[in-house]
Amino acid sequence: MISRIVKLFTNEIVVASAIMLNSILLFLMGYEHLHNNEFLSLLDHAFTIYFLFEIVVKVGMRGWTSYWKNNWNKFDFFLVLISLPSIFVLIIDIPDISYLLVFRLLRVMRMLRFMRFIPNMSRMLSGIARAFKASIFVLVALVIYNVLLAVLASYLFREEAPEMFGNPAISLYSIFQVFTLEGWNDIPSTIIANIHDAPLKPVFTRVFFFFVVITGGIFGMSIMNAIFVDEMVMDNNEGIEDEIEALHKKIDILIEELKKRDQA
Repeated sequence: MISRIVKLFTNEIVVASAIMLNSILLFLMGYEHLHNNEFLSLLDHAFTIYFLFEIVVKVGMRGWTSYWKNNWNKFDFFLVLISLPSIFVLIIDIPDISYLLVFRLLRVMRMLRFMRFIPNMSRMLSGIARAFKASIFVLVALVIYNVLLAVLASYLFREEAPEMFGNPAISLYSIFQVFTLEGWNDIPSTIIANIHDAPLKPVFTRVFFFFVVITGGIFGMSIMNAIFVDEMVMDNNEGIEDEIEALHKKIDILIEELKKRDQA
C-alpha cells in the first residue's frame, strides 16, 4: 500500500500527467466565466497539494541534500512554493486577499514544470546560456545604440509625433520597433504627414529611418542572431568533430594493421 502511494508521487508518467492536466485546468480557468468557478478552483488547489506531497515524498526518500543537488528539483520546489499562498484562503480566514492575487497569477508558471520532460532540455538550456553569454556584448552595444538613437529621435520628432517620440522613454520603444522591422514604415509616414513648414524635413526623416533600419534592424539584429545561433549549435559541431576524430583514429589503426600484414 505504501509503495503504491510512493509510486503515485515518484512515477514520472504520473507526475507528467498531473502537470499536463493542471496546465489544461489553468488554461480553462483563464476564461472569464470559469475564472472563479469553485469546482475548478478546488481542483487547482488539489493539484497544488499533490505537488507539495510529491516534494515531501522525494525529500523523505532521497534526503534534502540529494534532492537539492538536482536543478530540476530546485525549479519544481520554487514553482510549488509560489503556489502555496493561493491555498491559504482554504485554511485561514483572510479578510483582504488582494495581495494574494499576484501569487494566484504565478500559479500559471507551474506549466513550466512540463519542460523537464522534454528530451535533451538540459542540453538545450546550456546551449542557450552559452549563446547568451557569447552575444551579451553585442546585446549591450545594441541597447546603447538604441538609447542613443532614441534620445536623438526624441529631439528631432517630438513635435510631429509626440505619441512616438514625446520623451526618450517612448522614443526608446519606437526605435526598438524600427529595429525589429515590425511596421517600421508607419513611423516615418506618420511623422511626414505632420510636417508642414519644413520642405527638407520629409527627406531627412526618410534618410534617418532608412539609416536606422540598415544599421540597427538589419546589420545589428542579424549579427546578434548569427552569434546566438552559432553558439547554440556549437555543441552539435563539437560532437561531430569528436566523431570525425574518432573515425580518423580508427582509420589509422586499420592502416597500421594492413601494413603489418603486408610485412608479414
